[in-house]
Amino acid sequence: MEKTTQLYEGKAKKVYATEDPNLVIVSYKDDATAFNGLKKGTITGKGAINNRMTNNLMRRLEAKGVPTHFVEELSDRETVVKKVSIVPLEVIVRNISAGSFAKRYGVEEGIVFDEPTIEFSYKNDDLGDPLLNSYHALALKLATREEIELIKKYAFMVNDLLKGFMKEIGIDLVDFKLEFGKTADGQIVLADEISPDTCRLWDEKTHEKLDKDRFRRDLGGAEEAYEEVMRRLMGE
Repeated sequence: MEKTTQLYEGKAKKVYATEDPNLVIVSYKDDATAFNGLKKGTITGKGAINNRMTNNLMRRLEAKGVPTHFVEELSDRETVVKKVSIVPLEVIVRNISAGSFAKRYGVEEGIVFDEPTIEFSYKNDDLGDPLLNSYHALALKLATREEIELIKKYAFMVNDLLKGFMKEIGIDLVDFKLEFGKTADGQIVLADEISPDTCRLWDEKTHEKLDKDRFRRDLGGAEEAYEEVMRRLMGE
């Protein structure tokens, strides 16, 4: 499968058209951003790690009944996926207090919740991705009621499965962001990526951060953290 024209370039990926109107090629970059693009940098090797890790996890989720956009891995950095229109809702599932949740509600990081929480933000960089609820999403016509319910169902399924996958390799899944898209025939599928860019991952014994917080918070060792997650997950 060959790339034709570039359709889009985001903070972490480029998307190219192919000769098949229903398939696109995603190319992962090493660029790192935080705080809605205010902080910029590079995490060397991140693109290849995020690409391969996302594909590994999407294959495993698909096998457990979560529909995804994944089609075929072409190389370390490039993957064929179904062309979707992204539902403009960022879906955040949290198992442990951290990040903006801890800051917003004035609680310490590391509180394990009795059950996972879910929140939506409006995928709009110009507005700073504001939080919204399902009523707002309906009012703004971002998704239908049925689509929102399906997205919630899939998000909690992903959480249960991901928690299990990570537990097997000694990692606590703190929280993560998902995006969903609609295929040409209207099916809702998991899209975007699942990686240390989009998940908070803590070593279950040391609670060391193995994710993008190392970049966000100037902790250093971001490359090593990403490589460590990859090594555990892929057995490399």
